[in-house]
Amino acid sequence: MIGLIGIILSLILLMYLAYRGYSVIILAPLLALFAVLWSGLSHEVLGFYSQIFMTGLGGYIIKYFPLFLLGAVFGKLMDDSGSAKTIANFFVEKLGHKRAMLSIVLSCAILTYGGVSLFVVGFAVFPIAAALFKELGIPKRLIPAAIVLGALTFTMTALPGTPAIQNAIPMPFFNTDLYAAPGLGILASIFILFSGMWWLNKRVNSAHLNQEGYGQHVESHHYSKELTQSESPSLMIAMTPIFVVIIINLVLTKLILPNLDTAYLATDKFGNTSLSSVVGLWAIICALILACLTIIVLNWKYIANLKDSLQQGVSSSFLPIFNTASEVGYGSVIASLAGFIILRDFLVGLAPNNPLISEAIVINVLAGITGSASGGLSIALNTMGETYMNLAQQFSISPELMHRVASMASGALDSLPHNGAVITIIALCGLTHKQSYYDMFIIAVIIPLIALIGVITLGTMFGSF
Repeated sequence: MIGLIGIILSLILLMYLAYRGYSVIILAPLLALFAVLWSGLSHEVLGFYSQIFMTGLGGYIIKYFPLFLLGAVFGKLMDDSGSAKTIANFFVEKLGHKRAMLSIVLSCAILTYGGVSLFVVGFAVFPIAAALFKELGIPKRLIPAAIVLGALTFTMTALPGTPAIQNAIPMPFFNTDLYAAPGLGILASIFILFSGMWWLNKRVNSAHLNQEGYGQHVESHHYSKELTQSESPSLMIAMTPIFVVIIINLVLTKLILPNLDTAYLATDKFGNTSLSSVVGLWAIICALILACLTIIVLNWKYIANLKDSLQQGVSSSFLPIFNTASEVGYGSVIASLAGFIILRDFLVGLAPNNPLISEAIVINVLAGITGSASGGLSIALNTMGETYMNLAQQFSISPELMHRVASMASGALDSLPHNGAVITIIALCGLTHKQSYYDMFIIAVIIPLIALIGVITLGTMFGSF
């Protein structure tokens, strides 16, 4: 029982100190060893650090570093070539001012579904949204919620095929690919998009009735509607890399890779693995490499300094993966403690006849504690992934359904006020939590939770589809 108290205290401290702005890279090992000490294993502290924490951290980096690296480089190239802004401008121009909110949401959705990171999307779309909202008298405080709806909800966790890391993490645990449970994912995505738009439009109408207007703000970004051909690529050129990611990923996953002779993977040399456990990672890695090459070839004249773009993309990938990997190392230590067995049995027992419910609760809670969808998901599956796979087999639940529920569960309570993406978006827009977070909470927490409940209900009734 003392060990369990140590684990709970460790989790509370992790949440509080991360919210206060301390680096998870420092917090994770210290608080993991804090839990070890509470378990009465002070003589094993160094062993826990070098053999369990660092092994967990290193294993995560080995598995997912290519996705973080290529995703960051792809996003930087899309940004520096002007492609991201071209796509955002297209939706604004075609949908018109009357559908300003929808144009911003769809711009973010297309970019993130194509593999562009949230931070690049935010920097590309915010100046456009600010100018548009100011012209139409829409409150600036709604911009973060619009960006979140397009970039941090259905395109991150629900829409089949999305290259987001939150959709990739469950693959090796359930032997699935990015297209797991496509029907349920599409239904959830439609619900989130339409519900989110309903809420945002309702808030806009309420603001108009109250004659609120855009508000008095000092703008640090400037947006010009005049973008000449020499400054940015055409829409077709801008969209081509996104099509490459989507199409190549699908073709490799469903047609090419399954037909290759991969029997060699079952040998000791290659870790006695199988194609099903790596096909999703292989496909998205190849798709992102080809997409990056496509951007470079098609946008050679638009990228001012290719070397700098590549270097900045590479550099920007390090902090995110080490943050998440540190949380995985933390989870590995916690999972190895005797107190965790009590906690694990309690969590599984929350819904003894339906592991989908237990899985959703565990991942949501851990994502909320860490303030990270990928961090909470990684901790949950690294500590309990095998347990949930065994339960899925026991209750005849499709691994694809387990994958989709796991992915969607990571994208709800993660968006509490201490979430890094939430903080970044609000800061980018020059706003405060008090001004903007209420609408972000509805869009990124409440609506995805309702969608998750719907997926669990449909999956329980009809299975995966």
